[in-house]
Amino acid sequence: MISDGRPILDACCGSRMFWFDKDNPLVDFMDIRDEECTLSDGQLCIVHPNIIGDFTRMPFPDKSFRLVVFDPPHLVWAGKAANFYKRFGCLNRDWKTELAMGFSECFRVLDDYGVLVFKWAETQLKLKTVLSLTTEKPLFGHKRGHTFWICFMKTPKP
Repeated sequence: MISDGRPILDACCGSRMFWFDKDNPLVDFMDIRDEECTLSDGQLCIVHPNIIGDFTRMPFPDKSFRLVVFDPPHLVWAGKAANFYKRFGCLNRDWKTELAMGFSECFRVLDDYGVLVFKWAETQLKLKTVLSLTTEKPLFGHKRGHTFWICFMKTPKP
């Protein structure tokens, strides 16, 4: 499915936890999963993106979005019954390649001077290791606990 011209992409939307408006009409919510599951505390975790897709191979033309949110899974190992796994998913065994491809795809679909907001929690992998997987340089960021919010801007290459 191709975007219908919305200016924002959430490339790994999951259950849209940090969105104030979970149905924001400006956003294409994409995720590889489309499912509902019950967590161990009885809460329902609902993942229903309007576009099902893999962040390593996005179904969009180059320069499709002005803002891309990239909040990939932060885990490289987790039990499939664990709440963290059910809520956030898990990277594959070749997580370095997976994340490098994700960054590459995010910048590919981002328009010139567009903004990429990257969220990362240092639960298993250090931010420094993850940022080494892209050649793009962040502008600024914020750390709260083990979670980082990093902002990039895509500048045209000469």
